[in-house]
Amino acid sequence: MKAIKRLLPVPQLNVFNNSWMLEGIEQYSCSSDAILNENSNDAVHLFFPDKLIEKAEIFLNIFSDRCLYAIKANPHPAVLKTLWHAGMRSFDVASLREIKKVFALFPTAKLYFMHPVKSRQAIREAYSLGVRTFAFDHIDELNKIREETDFARDIDLMLRISVNRKGAAYSLDGKFGANREDAIELLQQARSFSSKLGVCFHVGSQCMRPQAFYEAIHDVSQIIDAANIEIDILDVGGGFPVDYPDLAAPPINLYFSEINKAIKECGMEQLEILCEPGRALVAESCAVAARIELRKGRELFINDGVYGSLFDAGIMNWTYPVEKLEISGMPSTELTDDFKLFGPSCDSCDVMEGPFKLPSDVSEGDWVIFYNLGAYGYAMQSQFNGFHSDTLVAITENRNIIGAKNRAMAPVIHTV
Repeated sequence: MKAIKRLLPVPQLNVFNNSWMLEGIEQYSCSSDAILNENSNDAVHLFFPDKLIEKAEIFLNIFSDRCLYAIKANPHPAVLKTLWHAGMRSFDVASLREIKKVFALFPTAKLYFMHPVKSRQAIREAYSLGVRTFAFDHIDELNKIREETDFARDIDLMLRISVNRKGAAYSLDGKFGANREDAIELLQQARSFSSKLGVCFHVGSQCMRPQAFYEAIHDVSQIIDAANIEIDILDVGGGFPVDYPDLAAPPINLYFSEINKAIKECGMEQLEILCEPGRALVAESCAVAARIELRKGRELFINDGVYGSLFDAGIMNWTYPVEKLEISGMPSTELTDDFKLFGPSCDSCDVMEGPFKLPSDVSEGDWVIFYNLGAYGYAMQSQFNGFHSDTLVAITENRNIIGAKNRAMAPVIHTV
């Protein structure tokens, strides 16, 4: 069995002119300066590009050039440009709009159309734009891909397989993924007309069990053996978690270790190994500042909510890290209270139960910051009731952001 390759040392990133990366975005040295100067009636998205570069370095060091950023997590151009600067060259896309957005910014990017169900028009246009990797989980979808690419022989096909593994905050089981019996037949059919054939799976978003990846890889390996064919690519998907106050994530290295161990045990070292991080890459790189519009006892009405950046705070009842932003220069009391939050819309569903712990003297006009909202905060905003924020500013002490100074040597999962 071949040993997994290791990366050679990677040159340090140089200080760069960020006029391209942060084009059109105001930059501030701290969040309080941003709030005072922006004077926004809406919530304000705070972007920390140095944190994003740091996270990107971790995944690129492990997965090399086969780390696909799942842009659904946060498609803001500043986020995409920062990832490109950090070395990200491959992207997981799910729609024609996402494809066009990435290609408009990075014409040489490698895109993987990983949504298992696509319109015929999207397949056709994606192929014409240069996309060559398509996911599927059903025979009809496979036929659509073949027909709309005019039976091209230069396409890579990725079969999504259902894996029933517990431990994810968001279970993705039930909507996508071929079962074992169907997967065997689909792999056998797709092998004959794919340039490269691969399998992919998703253990679920915010997966709290590193072993879920180990188990899923073994499940997939058994299906491949039963199909009696060879594949070229294994995509372990996303689901890598981040810390929230009520969800303490295991160290990320445990996930890499479990993936690495399963790949070795299943004899898959010769395959291209892909991953699709979204939340784990971008969550810590953004926060949202919201203003308190009214206080009723321990209930706070703020200018962001479930229909804005705080969907998970309301629907999933996640208590994001939160703090009061000190702007006036007068420190808050050290006493704290637990608060329930209401968003700005007229809908009574626009509520975040929490509880959110804040200084007991918070009042109308105060701003509070919700951290770790880089994933699915900006991306999931609606414009319901006219409440919406397009204001994103960069927070950095150094106007010339420096990439991570050292990429630590680590076992590389990508192999060819």
